[in-house]
Amino acid sequence: MNHDIETEIAAGLSAGGFITSRGKHALPLGTPCYNCGTPLQGPWCCACGQFGGDYHRSAFHLVAEAFESFTHADGRLWKTLPHLVWRPAALTHDYLAGKRASQVPPMRMFLVVLLVVFIIGSLASSADRIHFADLRIDPNDRASLQGFNIHIYQPWDAWLNNWARIHLGRAIDHPDRFVAAMGTWAHDFAFLMLPISALILAMLFAFRRRFVLFDHLIFSMHSLSFQGILVSGWMGLRLVGLQLWPLLFFSPVHLFFHMRGVYGLGKMSTLLRMAVLFVMSSFALGLVMMGLLLVGLETLNE
Repeated sequence: MNHDIETEIAAGLSAGGFITSRGKHALPLGTPCYNCGTPLQGPWCCACGQFGGDYHRSAFHLVAEAFESFTHADGRLWKTLPHLVWRPAALTHDYLAGKRASQVPPMRMFLVVLLVVFIIGSLASSADRIHFADLRIDPNDRASLQGFNIHIYQPWDAWLNNWARIHLGRAIDHPDRFVAAMGTWAHDFAFLMLPISALILAMLFAFRRRFVLFDHLIFSMHSLSFQGILVSGWMGLRLVGLQLWPLLFFSPVHLFFHMRGVYGLGKMSTLLRMAVLFVMSSFALGLVMMGLLLVGLETLNE
């Protein structure tokens, strides 16, 4: 998994922890502000606005505050998750209507769910004992893989074929390194599905002027967060030996009620847009996976 992404998310959540627990770590009144030197008259500097707090804390305290920020801030998590599962349209409607203090911010929830998906996916792969170093490719198959020709545009074909043969050869010789290289970028590319989903929705609802791109982004964050929770739960159950494939059928059912409720559609109109969304999302996912493959091959060369 991408260590830099994990660090960024942890830092972001920790920043939230600094704010929610500022009373515990605020500097004494009268202490010079670290930024501008003005004596503090409260938790925040009256001159520059910087929080006057002590950030020199142990890793344990940072993790504890990050967890508290996400799960215990006014009990928002325990109000948000049931609504996300059972009343997603109401959750999205409330946020778009400005009722936001009682729910976890959609972007924060999406990032955390995405991180959880990758963590559980990594555990599931380890449990399944997937070791790419154990893969062996027959020399004849290797020669055939490197012997194919790409025909896209004549001036580029020679360069593309040479690039593909060199990089595919390295990926075949070092499968573990290749998979690790793709894993480094996987989180970044998975995040791309958020703006892609929002743009597809913007096209599907182009003639409904009351919905803007921001609305589609919030819908996408809530919808993708649920899908991530569902997939994480399914993979988590697999880790304990439970194969519950029917659980995944909740994915289209949830999307149907979510989309119909938020956009005020009829049944057939919702199903039609879901079908178009599925086709366009599948195509976009294919492009994202191809991009991840190419970046992984290029990163392997570094």
